[in-house]
Amino acid sequence: MNILLVTDLVIPAKHYGGIERIIWWLGEELIKKGHEVSFMAAEGSTCDFAKMYFYNPKKSLNDQIPEGTDLVHFHFPIHEEITIPYMVTLHGNSKPSEKYDINTVFISKNHAERHGSSTFVYNGLDFNEYGPVDWNLKREHMLFLGKANRSKKNLKGCIKMAKALNEKLAVVGGRGLPFSRTVKYKGFLGGLEKSYVINQSKALLFPVIWHEPYGLAIVESLYFGAPVFGSTYGSLPELIIPEVGVTSNSYSELIEAARNYGDYNRKYCHEYVCDNFSATKMCNDYLKLYEKVLNGNKLNSIEPVHQMDVEIRHYPLED
Repeated sequence: MNILLVTDLVIPAKHYGGIERIIWWLGEELIKKGHEVSFMAAEGSTCDFAKMYFYNPKKSLNDQIPEGTDLVHFHFPIHEEITIPYMVTLHGNSKPSEKYDINTVFISKNHAERHGSSTFVYNGLDFNEYGPVDWNLKREHMLFLGKANRSKKNLKGCIKMAKALNEKLAVVGGRGLPFSRTVKYKGFLGGLEKSYVINQSKALLFPVIWHEPYGLAIVESLYFGAPVFGSTYGSLPELIIPEVGVTSNSYSELIEAARNYGDYNRKYCHEYVCDNFSATKMCNDYLKLYEKVLNGNKLNSIEPVHQMDVEIRHYPLED
């Protein structure tokens, strides 16, 4: 099958980036399975294993699809009728009452439900990019993993938890004052540098105050054996099962649970991710949906519509 993966982002991600890496890994997995893959991405993108086309937002999507393409997989919302088999993955959240194409796929069960859909595929990791886990490496700190300047990621809440736990907090995804006794800013890390800091973590603190569509940081941390203590918003309760962490909207409950981080089986956390959130599984799940659209079926019975009135609100946690 000749598959075109389309994004309006520059790929590959240089250091930091979630959607870019997911698309890249999906392309690699599809090629491993014998499919022909091309990318269409923002100007400046490069690829050494597949043909690259540059996406022009000012032109019709249909006019940019290369001849011979069997299926197009878009990774941003589309507003044009596509003339060949296609599907769309929505990676982010929505504005109230926003409508999406009938062949839209979401990235968690909760993400789908909030749009009146049941069609979703979990993002998966290419474990080769992270390297093996060093089970003998000393666990030095609690972890914040995300873009620290985004208030919805709730760095303030993580600092509050770390101080209550009397633990250092490594912040991957932001910069700040270097002389804090609690917070150690690591900047924007990628590759093995990032893996090393996660591998040193006792646990991930993830009290986000928005409906997280998926939470790549959760899966990355669990891969390195770090349990997760987070809020109940969005996809968190379906990803953070009791064996690998706790979800609560109470800081006191999360802090008390995080005190017992050592009670979690780190190798079970790792195996849980390997079994459920690999790039290979993601690819297999997408291939099932590709087959549906190639057979002329729609991925939703009606157009998905955002169901919540207050999606963009930040939701507080209790003390």
